[in-house]
Amino acid sequence: MEGKLANPAPLGLIGFATTTWLLSMVNAGWFDEKSMPVILAMALAYGGAAQVFAGTLAYFRGNTFATVAFLSYGFFWWSFAAIFKIFGVQGVPGAFIGWYLFVWGVFTFYMWIATFRHNMALQLVFLTLWITFVLLAIGAWFNLGGIHVLGGYVGLVCAALAAYLSAAEVINGDYGRTVLPVGPFSS
Repeated sequence: MEGKLANPAPLGLIGFATTTWLLSMVNAGWFDEKSMPVILAMALAYGGAAQVFAGTLAYFRGNTFATVAFLSYGFFWWSFAAIFKIFGVQGVPGAFIGWYLFVWGVFTFYMWIATFRHNMALQLVFLTLWITFVLLAIGAWFNLGGIHVLGGYVGLVCAALAAYLSAAEVINGDYGRTVLPVGPFSS
């Protein structure tokens, strides 16, 4: 199959899923802030780098949606790591962190609308990610720990969906048929 380009989406999806899962475990209250070094390392090395790489490959395949999604969320992870490790989150008002999360929620909302032309699994990934950002923003704006924890749990659902979609794209692609269903439409 000379000349066929690999699908970069499974790499970007699993980079996103694993990093989102780890951060969402902290947001859901399963672990505390002492876990952040592991999350920040993942955000730089896998969540960020794998998605930037996948987005770059998607660009060369002519896939605008995947290019914008993977590059944007890859850079989200790098900015997230930079806030905590380079610039320092101490002293930043919680309300401003809420705005950081909210602007990502706005971006995710219009990307979710774009998924209506794609499969159901991708639609659910973006829907749950949008809800996660909104809940975390509200939690930060109003210092509502319960809403923040709820955002963590929705983030866990989002991460599981993204991991499933990554697995489906790899397995279905290798088998040349649907082994793991992703819903109507194709991406």
